[in-house]
Amino acid sequence: MSSSGAEPSIFSRIIAREIPATIVAETENIIAFLDIAPKAPVHVVVTTKDPQYHNVVDLAAGNPALLAQLVAVAEQIAAERTNGQFRLVFNTGAAAGQTVFHVHAHVLGSPTPTDTLGEDSLGAL
Repeated sequence: MSSSGAEPSIFSRIIAREIPATIVAETENIIAFLDIAPKAPVHVVVTTKDPQYHNVVDLAAGNPALLAQLVAVAEQIAAERTNGQFRLVFNTGAAAGQTVFHVHAHVLGSPTPTDTLGEDSLGAL
């Protein structure tokens, strides 16, 4: 999972169906799947199928329309799984907790409106 692009990221391998994942949404340009180490009752990773953008800043500068698609898919997932109340987290850079350098967001929430997310849901995403 190098940031140089020499090897495909784990997300590229999920997109190619080389690694199994529980896919919860997919469009032509976006794919979303359950996080393998959830930090909240609902924890879905939403990413682009285009590996050239390493983080949300790159994506916003290079293809804002694709960023809008990613956010729209995240919102759709939240509407279905969290009653529309959710956190949308982008980690940018290793010091901020980014471990896969293929732009992605984490949709975090709870299926019941009475449950709230603790601050621990923000750690080590």
